[in-house]
Order: sequence, then structure tokens, then C-alpha cells
Amino acid sequence: MEATDLNEARIYVGTYAKYNNGSLQGEWVELSDFYDLDGFMERCAEIHEDEEEPEYMFQAWEEIPDGLIDESHLEENFFELRDELDRLNGTEKEAFWVWADGNNAHLTQDAYSLVKSFQSDYIGSYASREDFAEELAKMENDLSDFALIYFDFGKYADDLFCTDFWYKDGYVFHNN
Repeated sequence: MEATDLNEARIYVGTYAKYNNGSLQGEWVELSDFYDLDGFMERCAEIHEDEEEPEYMFQAWEEIPDGLIDESHLEENFFELRDELDRLNGTEKEAFWVWADGNNAHLTQDAYSLVKSFQSDYIGSYASREDFAEELAKMENDLSDFALIYFDFGKYADDLFCTDFWYKDGYVFHNN
């Protein structure tokens, strides 16, 4: 799953009736202008006020993961997830998308619980598995600098990432 900035999300909103009549008439709508799905749907109604009961067609979208949108539906929890992710810093947001992909997370579940699960699993950003293993060995073991010279951090990393942790794109997470 590609890192996505939900604050930059936008949707091109048309209708099936216009599309079926050969028109792509619609408008780009910035989701950052809305607090919730109701506000977004009200804006869609304003755009297509020429139709009595418009069936909205989302012809294109940007910065929205496929699990939250399709041609005719935006998940209601999009706005909650956007707001929860806003509480994370930039590195954590990037790590969230790596974690979500690695865990096959369902983005449609409760946003608060989803972000809390991520925060529980997320360890940090490391240049390599070995760098993480070295830091962990130094923190958890009372080894002298002399003993650390003989420590094989590569092998230690192999053991750690076999069971307890996983590493992807520079981020380390607890295995669940």
C-alpha cells in the first residue's frame, strides 16, 4: 500500500445519468473541506442539483486507498481515519501505510482502534535490521564495549526477525 496523505484526498464527482448520456460533467471535490461524509454528500448534491435523485459516480480520485473508495462509494470512516492519522507525525504516517499493507489491515474498521493497533506494533525507523538488533542488544543487555565487538548483530537480527519483529522499508514492527 502506497503512503497516502488523506489531507490531500480529492474525488472527481459525476453521476451515472450524465455518464450514460455521454457526459463526464462533474467537479473535483477536496475532502479536506469536510468534517464527515454528510458534508461531502451535501456538496455532491449541490454540484448535481440539476438531477432529482443523482446517483454519484466517482470517476477519479487521488490520495485515497482503494480499500476506502470505489466508483460509487466512499467509506464513512474515511474522515475518522484521516483525523486519527493527523495525530501522527510524518514518519509515523509513512510507517502506518507500511504496517497496514504488511498486516493486510482493513481500513474500514474503527479508525481509532486501527491507529492504536499500529502504535502498539510500531517500534521505529532503522537503516537496517542489524541496526535495530544492535540498538536492542545495547539497551537490553549489560554488555561492555569489548563484548559488543564480538557480538554478531546480523545473526541476532536473523533470530529477532524470525519470530518477534518484522522489517519493511526502513520500519520495524512487533509481530502479532
